[in-house]
Amino acid sequence: MTIEREQNPVDVLFVGAGPASLAGAIHLARLVKKHNESGATPKLEDPMIAVLEKSAEVGYHGFSGAVLDPKSLRKLFPDLEAAGVPYESPVTDDEVWFLTQGGKFKLPITPPQMNNHGNYVMSLQKLVAWMAQKAEEEGVTVAPGYPAAELLYDEQDRVTGVRTTDMGIDHHGQPKANFQPGMDFHARVVVLGEGTRGTLTKALIQKKKLDAGKNPQVWEVGVKELWKVKPENWKKGRVIHTMNYPLKAEESGGGFIYHLDNQQIVIGLVAGLDYLDPTFDPHLALQRYKQHPAIARMLEGGEMIRYGAKTIPTGGYWAIPKPYADGALLIGDSAALLNPGRLKGIHLAIESGMAAAETIFEGLKRQAGQAPGPMGEDILAAYEKRIMDKDGPIGKEMFASRNFHASFENGLYSAMFLHIPLQMVTGGRGLKDRYHTVPGHRRIKKLKEYYPGGAKPVSDFKPDGKITFSKLDDVYRSGTKHEENQPAHLRLADTNVCNTRCKEEYGNPCQHFCPAAVYEMVDLKGNGVTELKLNPSNCVHCKTCDIMDPYQLITWVAPEGGGGPVYIGM
Repeated sequence: MTIEREQNPVDVLFVGAGPASLAGAIHLARLVKKHNESGATPKLEDPMIAVLEKSAEVGYHGFSGAVLDPKSLRKLFPDLEAAGVPYESPVTDDEVWFLTQGGKFKLPITPPQMNNHGNYVMSLQKLVAWMAQKAEEEGVTVAPGYPAAELLYDEQDRVTGVRTTDMGIDHHGQPKANFQPGMDFHARVVVLGEGTRGTLTKALIQKKKLDAGKNPQVWEVGVKELWKVKPENWKKGRVIHTMNYPLKAEESGGGFIYHLDNQQIVIGLVAGLDYLDPTFDPHLALQRYKQHPAIARMLEGGEMIRYGAKTIPTGGYWAIPKPYADGALLIGDSAALLNPGRLKGIHLAIESGMAAAETIFEGLKRQAGQAPGPMGEDILAAYEKRIMDKDGPIGKEMFASRNFHASFENGLYSAMFLHIPLQMVTGGRGLKDRYHTVPGHRRIKKLKEYYPGGAKPVSDFKPDGKITFSKLDDVYRSGTKHEENQPAHLRLADTNVCNTRCKEEYGNPCQHFCPAAVYEMVDLKGNGVTELKLNPSNCVHCKTCDIMDPYQLITWVAPEGGGGPVYIGM
């Protein structure tokens, strides 16, 4: 069947309305305006700048800790207060705790990379919603509810645009009565700011081999809850990071507790997706974390408001892919621009969006008076220098933490007492200038390798509904919603592997690592044999499954427009 698709030509297309894309769109619009108002030549036609966003409202899929380093945002809005940036509070108190199963030890000195003096506690959802308004004031078109399905290429294999997802397809792949074909957006340059493990970014990296010669990317998953607590358990602007419990010494990550405005706190856990235990469950780890006496006291008598999860790229400097191709740029988490030592990426995302804007602005000047066409690598290569220069605002910070995550390859204690201290005194080098990493899905052990007898001990965890919750309870509080009668947006290349080999070798780790109970092993036929059951409507778009499946058979793609979590206040 031939499908007629609406054609939408624009000059610059940003995919994903996160802080990187919105900062880039704002900065580019201002650069062109300033250039033309100055009378400089060549005079530029006002470019049509568009931002596509898969969530129903900008910010609904915005998820982070978040403690913001404001230095990049101040380049866009020098007076944050006057601009109305919606932060919750300046950081007023900064602590790091080492937790044991029943006790805690407060570090007498906060490590430099964890020092948050001058930073702000905030909600990423509120920040990007505000930035979208500012972008529209600059003449940028911001279009929520338009998930991108695939990149478009010309006969020379240059990226020329994006096709959005079809609407109104049933779960058999057939058009329904309300069928609407996806649109084709054509642009001189497509800027991918999809966030972590973006569908188009993943495909472009594979197609163009943008990760050739790089360390394999490694990831962490963050799970968190938003709470309203009793006044006596709240101190506005307080920031606490924790180490050790409930993670094993072989597992990287840690906890965080941020005190927001209005007696609200966010409490979360970040865990490296390069663990060994095939039954590791990040949601369960968060619930165990909240059972710690020091934390349970903080939550006692409070109310849990919202839940969510998201993966983050923590491979560092050596895992940054080549960030450009003919017609395309990678920004923010799509370019793996996150400082793993500080566990911060919002400021780097904003900085990268601005660097992309400056590169595109130079390209617009070079192409002035020419017939519109894709910007080639000869123009876009300048972006790599802007973000990778070791004296620049992104490259300098990323290079200083280049070996941080790899320090945990042999566990917490070797990282704490050898690698990280050595890196601190050698400018990030450590024992050697480039530590190498192994993809997380290759580190996971088989059941018989990890557990004596090949069976995990039975868990005694039972949620109390007050401090701790089941996955389904938390999924309900994520606000996630998807059209039920649509193709599953979690594509499994071979379900037979799930029902046989994976069950035997790994015990189906997807039923554990998914923080939203999307994957279940159930007796579907009543014959006592469990098979994989998918619950795509539970998905909170964290992408853990796409990353951690030991056979790499799962591909996450965007569901029908607007579907997914509603992360208000997150």
